[in-house]
Amino acid sequence: MTSHSSLLPAVAESMSLWHDMIAKRDLSALPTIVASDATFRSPAFYKPYHSAAAVCLILNTVMTVFKEFEYHRTFASESGLDVTLEFSAIVGDKHLKGVDIIRFNEQGQIVEFEVMVRPLNALQQLATEMGEKLSAYLPKYKDMPSK
Repeated sequence: MTSHSSLLPAVAESMSLWHDMIAKRDLSALPTIVASDATFRSPAFYKPYHSAAAVCLILNTVMTVFKEFEYHRTFASESGLDVTLEFSAIVGDKHLKGVDIIRFNEQGQIVEFEVMVRPLNALQQLATEMGEKLSAYLPKYKDMPSK
């Protein structure tokens, strides 16, 4: 993993916690680093979700869907507030690549979390599996096609 030396100290601390949570596959500490008005931008929907509760629910759920999840590279902005993490995972029988684009505030809280995934068939599999788990909690997931 790349050094977080170009990040603001609070952001670097949150990134260290994030990587620790991912390594343990336990996101129970996630609410401590998500701003109350945080936004999640899904690779499957145009309109974002707005709230810390939605961000935490989606990220906790995706950890149950991804298999063999691994980060490969980290890119940080000059401002020290933005991080892009390249990852790979398996969903069902589909291998995918993607990026998490994370924006933090100066206190080190996530204010925006955007995900992009390829290829299309893996994104479709991801959306289907997430829809099955989240449709009762998040309205947009009710519109996902079932298997």
